[in-house]
Amino acid sequence: MSKHFFGDTAVLLGRSLRHIARSPDTIITTAIMPIAMMLMFVYVFGGAISTGSDSYVNYMLPGILLITVASGIAYTAYRLFMDMKGGIVERFQSMPTARSSVLWAHVLTSLVANLISLGVVMLVALLIGFRSGAGLSAWLAVAGILILFTLALTWIAVIPGLSATTLEGASAFSYPLLFLPFLSSAFVPTATMPGPVRAFAENQPVTSIVNTIRALFTGQPVGTDIWVALAWCVGILVIAYAFAIRTYRRKIA
Repeated sequence: MSKHFFGDTAVLLGRSLRHIARSPDTIITTAIMPIAMMLMFVYVFGGAISTGSDSYVNYMLPGILLITVASGIAYTAYRLFMDMKGGIVERFQSMPTARSSVLWAHVLTSLVANLISLGVVMLVALLIGFRSGAGLSAWLAVAGILILFTLALTWIAVIPGLSATTLEGASAFSYPLLFLPFLSSAFVPTATMPGPVRAFAENQPVTSIVNTIRALFTGQPVGTDIWVALAWCVGILVIAYAFAIRTYRRKIA
């Protein structure tokens, strides 16, 4: 790793964050859809869904948080695609900068932007009745899982950002990720689903992550869900990172 890596990454991160500060609509747009979905489920569908929970907003908030992240990482692919097509990445490569700092700046920008969006969604959830008896350690655990999940999905977003041939293609990859929470325990218990759907829902990453966050919020034992959730997040992160770096090296070779 270049000795200039951290300094170069910090400079490029500042550049990306300034772009977001000048165009805050990306964060607003990222937060609006999950908030609208949360309000719709709580006030329209919530009364018809039996979850065994005192408050439906408490039950479904973990899924909404994951949807917020899945919605936000599409902008990472968009920003990276625009830099690649605009030639700015080639210009950076002609300078004495650490090569991987370009990618890490985009990844860290995504992390900051998504944390802000998550904060906005959490604030709205509190306003409409979300309550948690979780202690500091549980909140830190939730934050850690969400950060790990964001990093994993962001590195997935880097791949189409580098390899897509059109802007639409760079952003469209996030649609399946947005759909996954609906085939999980995010909004209804998996026990209410028909057999094949239930089998898929109980063995995909979102369910274990949602169950872990929900248990941490309510102060219940997390059981093995937390290890399954961490294994999914770390596994996805490692594989996505390897593919992203390989794609990047091929692009700039």
